Amino acid sequence: MTSGTDSYEVAIVGGGLAGLIAAAELARVNRKVVLLERSNRFGGRGITHEKNGALFNLGPHALYRGGEAYRILRDLGVTIDGAAPSAEGYGIWQGRLVPLPGDPMKLLRSKLLSWSGKLELGRFMTRLHKFDPAALPKMSLRQWAEREIRDPMVRHIFYALSRTGTYNKEIDHQLAGPALLQVQRSMKGGVLYLHGGWQPLADQLRDLAVRAGATVLTGKAISGIAHDNGRVSGVQLKDGEMLSAAAVISTLGPADTYRLVRGAERTSLQRWKDEARPIMAASLDLALGRLPVPNRHFVIGLDQPVYFSHHSRVARLSDDGRLVMHLLKYNGAGDSDPHADERLLEETMTLIHPGWRQEVVARQYLPNIAVSRDYMHVGRTGPLPGPAVPELPGLYVAGDWASHGEMLVDAAAASAERAARQALDVLRTETGLAAFQPA
Repeated sequence: MTSGTDSYEVAIVGGGLAGLIAAAELARVNRKVVLLERSNRFGGRGITHEKNGALFNLGPHALYRGGEAYRILRDLGVTIDGAAPSAEGYGIWQGRLVPLPGDPMKLLRSKLLSWSGKLELGRFMTRLHKFDPAALPKMSLRQWAEREIRDPMVRHIFYALSRTGTYNKEIDHQLAGPALLQVQRSMKGGVLYLHGGWQPLADQLRDLAVRAGATVLTGKAISGIAHDNGRVSGVQLKDGEMLSAAAVISTLGPADTYRLVRGAERTSLQRWKDEARPIMAASLDLALGRLPVPNRHFVIGLDQPVYFSHHSRVARLSDDGRLVMHLLKYNGAGDSDPHADERLLEETMTLIHPGWRQEVVARQYLPNIAVSRDYMHVGRTGPLPGPAVPELPGLYVAGDWASHGEMLVDAAAASAERAARQALDVLRTETGLAAFQPA
């Protein structure tokens, strides 16, 4: 590398949670790192907006207490401030609300299931945590469920739980193992809704990285990842500035990373881009003055891909008692119609809470957001993506799409840790530094 203030050991592209985690990991072992974010805020899809006194995330968010993100954030010293919601709720079946059979008494009284179905659901839920997701062959979630579950309504309930945990309705493409692991985590460890939304996590990670010595910059759009003689040499900014770096970690999606690399068609980036299957969704966030129907806090669609959760029943998301809730329609490839999706979500809200429109103090509709840029699915070829791009030494990738079995924010966090530690190992080998040890 050349000398000067524009020279770094590692440059990180993207200031979402993956980029912030990678920056914190690198900075705390005294590496010279720069984090570049093109917008004026850090957090990526983990940012939180304030609207009329209510705090809105970019759609529903939940942190799994048994997941990689929770562990990594705790290891970094991030304070995780939130509370766990109750799993009790309702299902939507044939246009009606029906209590979910979440405990033995409700299961016995449920009108959703035949007696044989009730027995099968009870046995299946008892066996659920005994399955080893890592031992499952590479099959789709539908293939696994149809092998393990005979009753059609029990499968409907299982698929609804899977959608809620994975934000994904593509049961013919999801790999059964990772999806089952996510369901197990949601049923066992549970989730946290975070006080103040997700922005406090991003802010803490930024502060940790800065205190450890990282340079973090906003308003820095990247035009290219530079490489010379077959090795990464830095990043080119759109304003013409060149930052020299021995390693670059891109936390952008596979298509965006591909576009930044000259000759990417000759690397694994081509396959990762072509094989990616993003998870998409339509999201409606609402802040209400009061809840029209008390004790209706959680609803999942059984015969339609929708979800409702009242987050402020446990999380502080306003300063004046306004209630924040989220509705989601899970979208598949090519089945997004923004206006029709918004109508469906509004009609779902009317079914759950009649009269809700009179209580609205703020709303946010996101017609087709990317929940994840890729997920573990059938049809992939070759090794899993990242952390290194094998054809281009010094280039690493991280993000929710660079999964090695994790999902959503867990994939973002775990891939960031992998990329940071592999980059450190290479730097250690090249410079003779000690092995990875936090400062």
